Parts: sequence; structure tokens; C-alpha cells
Amino acid sequence: MSQPDDWASSARHVYDALLGDWNRQDAAAMAARFTERGSLVGFDGSTIDGRARIEAHLEPIFAHHPTPLFVAKVREVRRLAGEQTLLLRAVAGMWPRGATALDERLNAIQTLVLSLCDGVYRIEMFQNTPAAFHGRPDEVERLSAELRELGRPEGA
Repeated sequence: MSQPDDWASSARHVYDALLGDWNRQDAAAMAARFTERGSLVGFDGSTIDGRARIEAHLEPIFAHHPTPLFVAKVREVRRLAGEQTLLLRAVAGMWPRGATALDERLNAIQTLVLSLCDGVYRIEMFQNTPAAFHGRPDEVERLSAELRELGRPEGA
């Protein structure tokens, strides 16, 4: 049996690696973190189902756009079904490449559902929702300040 925190650190590792793949613009590595039938809901609401389609969706984005770099903070990891299924909730911000400041318009709330597949956690669902906080500029600033404290990512 695994140690009590193994599942939580495993979930955090998958999440950190996923964001690292994005920051390196590596569509194949990013897609490989999903289950075969995994799903991704992008910041703009795009819904992509299946590992191969996720990779095909990301490749032209990375090829034609200098995507901003993620910084993130995990808020919660919890088990949904023993250690087989996990939920990870996080907040994330993005630094445009070459910028000296976080672009708070790109702040997001991120959620992952992971399942244990052959001893490795893979992503079943990744949802990236804008943290617009309509009509609450103080909430936008509070989150932005928290994300700025994480520092500028390498390459920004």
C-alpha cells in the first residue's frame, strides 16, 4: 500500500509536468499525460476529446503562437475513489514570453481529474476556466498578487 501522501504528490507531479509541457510548447508530451479518452476544455471553451486529438489541437497552437507561460498554485488534491481517482484544483496565471508582468486577463481556475492507469496517474479531464470575477476587480487583483508572488517563470 502506498504512503498517505503518495497520491497527492503524484497528482501535483502530473499537474506540474503538464504545465511544464505547455511552457516548453511540447504538444506530444502534454497529450501523453492524458488517458486515451481524456478530455481538455481550453480557456476559450474549446473541448477536445482523446489523446490524439489533444495533440493535434495543440501542435498548430504551439507552432504558430508564442504561448504565454504558466505559473500555478495547487489549492487542493483529494481522492474521489480510494487512490484510483483524484481531483486537483489550482489557480494559474500566465506571463507572456518576454514580458515583465503577469497578464491578469489570463488568470484561470484549473481542475484535473486523474485516474490510476497501470500504476501511473493520467488525466481524464483538464478544465481551464477564466478567472474573470466579473464585477469584482478586488478578486482579480487578489489572485494576481498571489500569482505574482510565485515569480516569473523561466523563459518569460
